[in-house]
Amino acid sequence: MRQGDNKSAEEPIPHKRRGSIVEALALERKAEQNRELRERLMQLKKERNAIILAHYYQRDEIQEVADFRGDSFLLAQKAAQTDADVIVFCGVHFMGESAKILAPNKTVIIPDERAGCPMADMVNVDGLRKLKAQHPNATVVTYINSSAEIKAETDICCTSANALKVVNSVEGDEVIWVPDKNLGHYVQQNTDKKMIIWEGYCNTHDMLTVKDVEEMKAKYPNAQFVVHPECRPEVVELGDFVGSTTAIIKYCKESDCQEFIVGTEDGTGYQLRLDSPNKSFHFASKYLVCPNMKVNNLKKLVKCLETMQPQIYVPPHVADQARKSLERMLLVK
Repeated sequence: MRQGDNKSAEEPIPHKRRGSIVEALALERKAEQNRELRERLMQLKKERNAIILAHYYQRDEIQEVADFRGDSFLLAQKAAQTDADVIVFCGVHFMGESAKILAPNKTVIIPDERAGCPMADMVNVDGLRKLKAQHPNATVVTYINSSAEIKAETDICCTSANALKVVNSVEGDEVIWVPDKNLGHYVQQNTDKKMIIWEGYCNTHDMLTVKDVEEMKAKYPNAQFVVHPECRPEVVELGDFVGSTTAIIKYCKESDCQEFIVGTEDGTGYQLRLDSPNKSFHFASKYLVCPNMKVNNLKKLVKCLETMQPQIYVPPHVADQARKSLERMLLVK
């Protein structure tokens, strides 16, 4: 036998295979860490008498452990109704504020205080007061994606799920709408009210373009396009169905269609796949990811329950005024 005919058993593992082994071990370790975190979370929830509310745009690992998943409207209702002592709100800051306003005697904590909302920051109290002075007979309708201070200047709040009902419910013919111009435009097309619309927008939804949707429609010709009204008007016009996150999830579940192009934040995919495991979902753009929603993770969720920080605080005089606008919203049927 010539030298070299018998290959050594110690022959190096090919680089590609070695990489896949390392990746598999890392995933296994991550899964084990998550199991440990979930066990710790269950223990802390019991000790604190806590409830976990998670928005549909959260990471899957957050939605998996939530007591309730939902959009802003459903979670606001749950915050107002809960018997828990502690509300852990996995969303962005204004959502935690709304929970604290509706449940002032509860402790409200969030996993990461950096989870803000650029759209909420696009409207300010001074600007809104000036607009109110210019239109003294107008009713102020504010999208729930806003700060407590703005809600305190508001007659009634709304969410994307009930925006049209809220606008049509108010007395008078003139409405000041803040802060989302795209949702405001959608409501304006479906009401007889005169709408004075603030020029704010959701950075994530506003990024979706007609070109993005047309390319996806060409790629998936049998798919229906379902779209959130926070998207640009010209994008919304292309929708086979237009609605809030909850409405989109419900429509996809009940529809006979088996394939969808989705025009909202990609965290919605968790509930869509859960409700309709045999259907196909294609997000209309890889950029439909809210970076603020995604700063929360399982590790931070556990830590905030361990430390009971960061807590949401709303000054009482602001909370008292803001509460009126949220409670009026909850009364609209």
